[in-house]
Amino acid sequence: SYIIKLLLSQYKTFLLLLKCAYTLFVVAIFWLTEALPLAVSALLPAFMFPLFGIMGSKQVASAYFKDFHLLLIGVICLATSIEKWNLHKRVALKMVMLVGVNPAWLMLGFMVSCAFLSMWLSNTSAAAMVMPIVEAVAQQIIRAEAEADELEMSCSNGSINPALELDGRHAAVVALPPSLGRKEHSNGIFKVMCLCVAYSATIGGLTTITGTSTNLIFTEHLSSAIGNWKGWTVFSVYTNIPSFNIAALHSSLKNMFKCGKKKTAREEASSQVIQEEYKKLGPISYPETVTLVLFIVMTLLWFTRDPGFIPGWSSLFPKYKSYITDSTAALVIGLLFFIIPAKTLPRTSNGENTVSGYIPLITWKEFQSCMPWEIAILVGGGFALADGCEVSKLSEWVASKLTPLGSLPLWLIILISCLIVTSVTEVASNPATITIFLPILSPLVTIHVNPLFILIPATLCTSFAFLLPVANPANAIVFSYGHLTIMDMVSFKSLLLLFWGLSESMLVFCFLDSSFV
Repeated sequence: SYIIKLLLSQYKTFLLLLKCAYTLFVVAIFWLTEALPLAVSALLPAFMFPLFGIMGSKQVASAYFKDFHLLLIGVICLATSIEKWNLHKRVALKMVMLVGVNPAWLMLGFMVSCAFLSMWLSNTSAAAMVMPIVEAVAQQIIRAEAEADELEMSCSNGSINPALELDGRHAAVVALPPSLGRKEHSNGIFKVMCLCVAYSATIGGLTTITGTSTNLIFTEHLSSAIGNWKGWTVFSVYTNIPSFNIAALHSSLKNMFKCGKKKTAREEASSQVIQEEYKKLGPISYPETVTLVLFIVMTLLWFTRDPGFIPGWSSLFPKYKSYITDSTAALVIGLLFFIIPAKTLPRTSNGENTVSGYIPLITWKEFQSCMPWEIAILVGGGFALADGCEVSKLSEWVASKLTPLGSLPLWLIILISCLIVTSVTEVASNPATITIFLPILSPLVTIHVNPLFILIPATLCTSFAFLLPVANPANAIVFSYGHLTIMDMVSFKSLLLLFWGLSESMLVFCFLDSSFV
């Protein structure tokens, strides 16, 4: 009877594991094919897990609203104010005036700035800050090029229209339907710039311990072996510079050869249009100034919360320091957008301020119109899948299947672990993936001298989630702008991702062996 009970227990455990694997497979298929909207597909675990007996409805529901969602709310409050008061348009036009209208150089500028922000902020915050500016810049370039094309066409027709003036000369505008080539060119600009933001936000976050949650989870798991903060930063720079270069070359190599030192006639005309658009904005307004100040304050609060090399402001609350996250600062600043008036309050004859005509910087309706609820549900579905894998012990089963890897050569273990982790992180959140695989890979390192050889490459590759929107919140934010499709992110990026996994594992093996052991 004891043997029968044991067999029944193992059968039930394995059946639960199969149910979880089936749910994961179904959700992944729906995400890949987009047979249903991504957010709707993300809700499948909410009823499949309770029906399969994996998790209760209340337990699954709690996975759909995490700390990430609070951070997203605070960031969207900032983004709403930026877009409402056209601060992003002012920044975008100024950037184009400084860098030029060539998309290749603009793309590199966006990649460097987004990667730098991601070093100190979360990847999600960096992408959410940069994408409105990218959107505005691309729109301005396309609008300027369209006007330049119309100018060129009107000049060839010899007609005059006083509605358009460049370089002090009036030119005609001939109403022509947009050509297919122009539409394809415009879509190409949007796609390349969106992909460069997704790449750089992820790669930049790998450089510092505080740059992404996977690095923090790893340091908590193996704090005695990682060394100091400076050591991690120097080491990650060695390995991530090639990754950044690969992303830049992939996104811009085709356009870079077209970048000459001398501007073309179209670029000159586009620059003139950009300058005219910037003049129309006039001087910076009071709401723009307040929004810019709050943006800087939010950035400083994120950076100084717990920088790692010095005590941050969270150390002012030693009893509950771990309670404070980036979402805390984001919500505080987000609340101020609903309190601070959009214009200076009028004064009475006595010199006192009145509240008549009080309007906040943003309203709740404006916030709702900008809040990407699809992203919130999408990421929540990833968290639910991760919880289901843990409860059903699917992660433990995968660990048992990976145990024979311990007999392989070290370089091959590194390569295989990198490729496996890189594949799994595409259908699960990065924190969930690293949380699952650290216990899986930890037993393997006991047969080797230094555990960093396996765990550091796996940690870095956990963040290489570039293929799917659900794989990374930064990907989801970029995808929500509507310029990319699933196939845009998957096509060719799979080969690129394979090369990333190979190069990262080899670079880690070389640099860790020579400098950090």
